[in-house]
Amino acid sequence: MSTPSAVETTQEQISAEIEAVHRRYRESLGKGDPPRCQPNLDFAPYRSTILRHPLKTLHHIDADTIELCSPIFGHHEVKPEESDLTIQHIGSPLGERMIIAGQVLDGEGRPVPHQLVEVWQANAAGRYAHKQDQHPAPLDPNFTGVGRCLTDANGGYRFQTIKPGAYPWGNHLNAWRPAHVHFSIFGTAFTQRLVTQMYFPGDPLLPLDPIYQSIVDPTPRERLVATYDPGLSTPGWALGYRWNIVLTGSSPSGPSRKL
Repeated sequence: MSTPSAVETTQEQISAEIEAVHRRYRESLGKGDPPRCQPNLDFAPYRSTILRHPLKTLHHIDADTIELCSPIFGHHEVKPEESDLTIQHIGSPLGERMIIAGQVLDGEGRPVPHQLVEVWQANAAGRYAHKQDQHPAPLDPNFTGVGRCLTDANGGYRFQTIKPGAYPWGNHLNAWRPAHVHFSIFGTAFTQRLVTQMYFPGDPLLPLDPIYQSIVDPTPRERLVATYDPGLSTPGWALGYRWNIVLTGSSPSGPSRKL
């Protein structure tokens, strides 16, 4: 049987499919199967995964050989002002100003210093400054939506930006992505790159979103949601959100967000 098209599939159908997958996962835990912390690659409610998820075993390559032809970056090329997405143009961008900060940690809780962290996001109206985004929401001439920084000696990072808006994405009828910021974190080489998304607490779209819900275990899924931090907020200027990033290791629990 063919998969219904996006215009034929309602949110109620998608939500029912999500619950069915989550129910089967809970049943598997009851049978003694191990927890799954990573998203399902072929999560049917996320329609495009049906067409593009890997069908064959991945081929391992020699990491040393790849490093000989991979791009490199120098730490001196990352300027401090690149972490402030609100000062990249002549005027100030529209929207709710916010600060996102946290630490990049390894699996044992040790800080990872001098790590390249990149972010990109939609503007306050939910539109990306990209030619392929034709969502009929206004572009902001004072907001490009990209930034980067290097973690400090304690693994800390900090960005000042504006809160992105939700936007329609065509997975099903009346489908909207929750507000989110894309993160890219590099290890010691480009082949160690990790790309993920950070979400905001209390967003009513989170329970409805197939991408967020493709992580079937609630514990790692909830670690993708930042925490509001009044101590990080700037009085009269910006709200503060804290989001720690744990790269790998043997300690999946704790206050940090494990990816």
